[in-house]
Amino acid sequence: MRSLEKKYGSAVVVDNIDFEVRSGEVFALLGPNGAGKTTTVEILEGVRRRTGGDVRVLGYDPAEDDPSWRARIGVVPQTTGAYLDLTVREVVEHFAAFYPAPLPPDEVIDMVGLTSQRRKQAQQLSGGQLRRLDVAVGVVGDPDLIFLDEPTTGLDPVARREAWDLVRHFADRGKTTVLTTHYLDEVEALAQRAAIIVAGKIVETGPISELGGRKTDRSVVEFVASGALDGLPLPPLPPGSQAREEARRVSVHTHRPTETLAALLPWAHAAGVRELDELRIHRPTLEEVYLQLIKDREEGTR
Repeated sequence: MRSLEKKYGSAVVVDNIDFEVRSGEVFALLGPNGAGKTTTVEILEGVRRRTGGDVRVLGYDPAEDDPSWRARIGVVPQTTGAYLDLTVREVVEHFAAFYPAPLPPDEVIDMVGLTSQRRKQAQQLSGGQLRRLDVAVGVVGDPDLIFLDEPTTGLDPVARREAWDLVRHFADRGKTTVLTTHYLDEVEALAQRAAIIVAGKIVETGPISELGGRKTDRSVVEFVASGALDGLPLPPLPPGSQAREEARRVSVHTHRPTETLAALLPWAHAAGVRELDELRIHRPTLEEVYLQLIKDREEGTR
């Protein structure tokens, strides 16, 4: 996708963005509400027309909505579908009929954890169960590419983990997934790469472990210098490390946390201390990086 743009009159919703999703990966599109995520995904799905740019999804322009291309994608939208008085099995069977080579409906129903509800009418399901039914509808065609827009909204923690297992199941089968979510633990658990979009612009794209400089940002090694370590000078630490101590709590800011720990342990053992009290190694979290990127972008546009 190159230079994708979407305007409504003079309002620019998606502003000249680029990114590429690799075959077989789980790719996350992140950003605050109103950033342009859903608009971007709907353009990729072929349900919304772009204003400009070049877009190819599985080799096709989604604006042309080729039937053979449409059969190769699966969509789990953000809003729960309404299936009135159909049973779970009838809903899945109905959507399976739209595809040339769908998965067996009962297999999909089992996959999303609705086997015991398969004879229930959809209107009798809980909100979380309806969300699972949405997922079943989105994947029953055995698509090559799956769009998951907030797939675990409304699910309890157990159901969320089950949904994650489903994403991994399709990834293991070589399927490609585009995921939008506000749950950053979900992104870390499932995605290999991500793009962060703010106010219609991509602010960063890359592997999850490297977003916002996570790979090179300093980590903090912390511990309490108790017992024989109280007041004892620290050993030589890796180049560039900075240590400070306050009320016996030692904090070492370093790009090399493993090397730092390797220097501290023999130092402690030599003083007769076998365990460093309250030892903690803190690396920048995805949430911290994500919030900082959004803040930097918003401040830069003021």
